[in-house]
Amino acid sequence: MKFPEGTDTSLERVWQLEPAGADAPGVVYAGTQPGALFRSEDGGETFAFVRSLWDHPQRPEWGEGFGGQAVHTVITDPRDPRSLMVAVSSGGVYRSADGGESWAPSNSGLRADFLPDQYPEFGQCVHKIARDPVDLDRLYLQNHGGVYRSDDGGAHWAEISEGLPADFGFAVAVHPRRSGVAYVFPATDGSDRYPPGYRCRVFRTEDAGATWEERCAGLPGEPHYGVVLRDALRTDDADPAGVYFGNRNGEVYASADEGESWRQIARHLPDVLCVRAAVIG
Repeated sequence: MKFPEGTDTSLERVWQLEPAGADAPGVVYAGTQPGALFRSEDGGETFAFVRSLWDHPQRPEWGEGFGGQAVHTVITDPRDPRSLMVAVSSGGVYRSADGGESWAPSNSGLRADFLPDQYPEFGQCVHKIARDPVDLDRLYLQNHGGVYRSDDGGAHWAEISEGLPADFGFAVAVHPRRSGVAYVFPATDGSDRYPPGYRCRVFRTEDAGATWEERCAGLPGEPHYGVVLRDALRTDDADPAGVYFGNRNGEVYASADEGESWRQIARHLPDVLCVRAAVIG
């Protein structure tokens, strides 16, 4: 995987690998830093540069988050392998309906507090997106400022942060089967990132963001300083569903009852950047 000649850049890191789904066997997308997208048609053996996103006329105006400019999230649609969504820090959300041949910004309603126009066409610092498992047009988004929901496939976004101790955070995850159930881990927005009140708390909604409840039984007491990054909160497909997160303290926590209670399953690790979970057997 490399940037072609003429782009005057080189690959720094791969942020996301996402298979296109059962209707497109072998197709895998890779979001990278610098902010670009690659596509594989052989299960990841080789990757081709998606020139259309790189050549988008708005790309030169994308900003850089604290972690650099990156395509960090790729969302595919199980109904249509040609339907794609990417999240760029700091460029916002872009959608394609033709397998990545063309792209359009999709940020209506998303706030960008750090820009003169707080609701621009593009330039938002989106942190993570997750798709509802049942209502496939419903998406949840953790922004630099605010948690949002879309009920129309990302065309429009509405803020659902009320009830959370902070609107900043990096991660969002969804229940594998129950519509309307999502999880976030709020953080403070400043030069230092900590859980609000120095309390380790996962927040869960069961009504698509109308209300939120903290779920912290078994998690460490205050003061706690471990923040959860964008790819370090995840669910599995067990019944009841497991929920997992890792933090920058090098700790990993697991819940076997959909977030009702937690236990530590690893510690003394480096910063936990990514958590993935699956049921085996």
